[in-house]
Amino acid sequence: MARGERIAKWLARAGTASRRDVERMIEEGRIRLNGAPVTHPASFVTPGDIVLVDGKPVNAPERTRLWRYHKPDGLMTTHRDPQGRPTVFDSLPEGMPRVVSVGRLDVNSEGLLLLTNDGELARRLELPSNAWLRRYRVRVFGVVDEKRLADLARGSTFDGVTYGPIEAGLDSRKGDNAWLTVSLREGKNREIRRVMAGLNLHVSRLIRLAYGPFSLGTLKKRELEEVAPKILRDQIPGLSGTTPPRPRRS
Repeated sequence: MARGERIAKWLARAGTASRRDVERMIEEGRIRLNGAPVTHPASFVTPGDIVLVDGKPVNAPERTRLWRYHKPDGLMTTHRDPQGRPTVFDSLPEGMPRVVSVGRLDVNSEGLLLLTNDGELARRLELPSNAWLRRYRVRVFGVVDEKRLADLARGSTFDGVTYGPIEAGLDSRKGDNAWLTVSLREGKNREIRRVMAGLNLHVSRLIRLAYGPFSLGTLKKRELEEVAPKILRDQIPGLSGTTPPRPRRS
């Protein structure tokens, strides 16, 4: 008999939480399997099993889905904000399944944010080994030194923190304001803002245009659009769970 799927992966695919968060929830005694508390991440879920999180049943993972969302500035990319600030997830339309974000955009950043109902997919798309290009349009205030911008492609260090290669180019300039196109393959927290500060430039707008093969396109702010399953399969080879089950013939 197949032993099923590890409960952390199962709950991640169901969109409950990341694997790491599920492991923490297990330690806190918040998860039960077929009536018994789960005490170890190496517990397995098989079809027909009943999984409870905080006393509420969790439905089996549905087919994997991915959405493109145009995040406006002013929204937190978190499910709960201790300060009560509005979040991306509060702004989604009714009827949306529970989703998690692929990476984050800070509260003052805007543009493309990928959302998925499959926490395991989110984890996979965030891995640095994907080397997916993330492209941004950035407005800065200050004097732009184009040579120093070009030098970022060799990597840089500011305030004792080393950053990987960043492709940055000047698009336009008007007075002390300029627009840049900035691309990187893996980013540390607030990396673009901190690197630009190292060049004596203040970031006044930061818009993500693309994350790997997925682009913002013509999405308006707060607009949401699902990625077609075929495109999802084409762009992420080996991805399972993207095909909806076929209806049974009567």
